[in-house]
Amino acid sequence: MKTIDSIPISKISRASKLVSTGAKVGVNYLKYYGDKMVNPKEEAKERLNQNNAEDIYDSLKTLKGSALKVAQMLSMEKSILPQAYVEKFSLSQFSVPPLSAPLVIKTFKKYFGKHPEDLFDTFNATSVNAASIGQVHIAENDGKKLAVKIQYPGVAESISSDLALVKPIAIKMFNIKGKDSDKYFKEVENKLNEETNYILEIAQSKEIAKACKHIPNLKFPEYYEEYSSERIITMDYMEGLHLSEFVAHNASQEMANKLGQALWDFYMYQIHKLRKVHADPHPGNFLVSENTDLIALDFGCMKTIPNDFYIPYFELADKNCIGNPQLFTEKLYELEILKTNDSPKEIKFFSAMFHELLSLFTKPFHSEEFDFSNPEFFNQISEMGQRYSKSTELRKMNADRGSTHFIYINRTFFGLYNLMFDLKAQNININNYLNL
Repeated sequence: MKTIDSIPISKISRASKLVSTGAKVGVNYLKYYGDKMVNPKEEAKERLNQNNAEDIYDSLKTLKGSALKVAQMLSMEKSILPQAYVEKFSLSQFSVPPLSAPLVIKTFKKYFGKHPEDLFDTFNATSVNAASIGQVHIAENDGKKLAVKIQYPGVAESISSDLALVKPIAIKMFNIKGKDSDKYFKEVENKLNEETNYILEIAQSKEIAKACKHIPNLKFPEYYEEYSSERIITMDYMEGLHLSEFVAHNASQEMANKLGQALWDFYMYQIHKLRKVHADPHPGNFLVSENTDLIALDFGCMKTIPNDFYIPYFELADKNCIGNPQLFTEKLYELEILKTNDSPKEIKFFSAMFHELLSLFTKPFHSEEFDFSNPEFFNQISEMGQRYSKSTELRKMNADRGSTHFIYINRTFFGLYNLMFDLKAQNININNYLNL
């Protein structure tokens, strides 16, 4: 894969890159208008999506950092984005152009004050894995193989300006109109700032590994603070296939079920026992070992779940609550989905919308076991997502609603469901975490 010798760091250079991408997208639309005059509209629209997805991703992979992280987050929204975007943006999970070897050495010396060979017996300056915020290199000390994650230069410093650039796109995509919308962007900005603090990530990683090490078929690397800094993390190098690589070739239902139960138990234990959860569940953050153990990585994005959100959120997921109109409405107000200044029309629309959404989305919690390989369940979620994303009635209303905690908790569940479906996991014991 081609390497990168420099990354745009200044606000102006990053904005210029996005402006030039906008121009390319404009040209793609001009081509589309001509294309649909001589070819079927659906075929022309698919080509437009493919061209736009490629041009946008090519720009974001050069910028890296929070701009690329947003693409990574969007890649999990399979029920909203066209498939061309999902496929292209999914590359940001673990397969983006890495920094060149000279830039790696320069970056390492900047962050650690030493050449990597002053710290390790051997250090390979060629990356083995590159994602949105950093890339991974192999090193050795005393015969032990290590993974060294190095943050891209300028990432932490450009978060606010990057989000300001993508904010107009997000407002249009998610129909955010209210005057309080800044609180949602602030939640994302705070989490991105946490993700660039590798000292915090090490502390969170060790905390979760210690708390969850008893969960069957789940493994974690060991972390080495003496070889780490605010922008560099050193941990055990874990051998295994990325989850997406594993599912592409797996033919064993037994293995799929084993991994699926471990993954589900891991998340339910965090949410219900620790009240703090790994809020970045995408295939790039999980490996499958030779013994078919699940290896969990990258704990930069952790979401604490306060009681005043946890309690009504899971009460709302209860079948009895969904079937009780009065109680259901009370919980919608508690979670800020309904507001005291809503019009009767808004109350009726959003009550019906969230009743439909939750009746479907909470199905796994309404039985002792669930089959995540069932395509009908996920097709229904996708169909509903597409329907509401195109709803003209919803577009006319203020969709700026819901507690800020929804952003990362919903992201966690959408990501978890997608991973469980990718695994085609069956017969998952939903409440097994109670026995752990």
